[in-house]
Amino acid sequence: MPYLEREAEVFVLYLGNEGQTDSENRFHPDWIDEFHGLLDEVEGHDGPAALVTVATGKYYSNGLDTDWLFGNLDRMHGYLDRVHGIFSRLLTFPLPTVAAINGHAFGAGAMLATSHDFRVMRGDRGFWCLPEVHLGMPFTLGMNALLTRRLSNQVCVQAMTTGHRYPADQAVAAGIVDETSDADALLAAAVARAAALASNRKPNLPVIKRALHAEALAGLAVATTPENLAFAAG
Repeated sequence: MPYLEREAEVFVLYLGNEGQTDSENRFHPDWIDEFHGLLDEVEGHDGPAALVTVATGKYYSNGLDTDWLFGNLDRMHGYLDRVHGIFSRLLTFPLPTVAAINGHAFGAGAMLATSHDFRVMRGDRGFWCLPEVHLGMPFTLGMNALLTRRLSNQVCVQAMTTGHRYPADQAVAAGIVDETSDADALLAAAVARAAALASNRKPNLPVIKRALHAEALAGLAVATTPENLAFAAG
């Protein structure tokens, strides 16, 4: 489960429990609840602040909890709406946000990273990938809106229709991430980038973000139904 630490003005939200280095940090409903609770805690602190998300081990996040999802198909649409809510909240979060991609960011985990303001990726074993085409899974309207508004059209074509796995150097060239770092310096690099922006935590910051991401947010706000899942699948 996620947990929170703090380095001066930077809150570091770990996507999994300390010591569970093999955790894939998937979006189980309980994980979603805990994630929002920690964001509430961060927002509750006054003064300059910024947020970094990170994990340990092989995975940043492997996205949807498919084991839970396939065991609860009658709850799928509400679950996907809750996933969309994570992305929307990060897009408009009232603090600067930086994703420190320590390993695999796949599927909705890649979208989680893309919902931050900035991204720093581990240079040797960081990967960003949308494998849905190989898994036979559609992108929801909200996911499509997020990706197509945050990334260039040709990057979306390659990422969404081929499932290409981007290592750090290719992710920088494609504009998916902003910089790379050695593994042992990744968190420090993300914290430094976030700390430099902490003073921008002012009431106008979420207003600016909502305007910047208006089209993505509109797509994410559309309720997931069988009809728009079919539309997203083409």
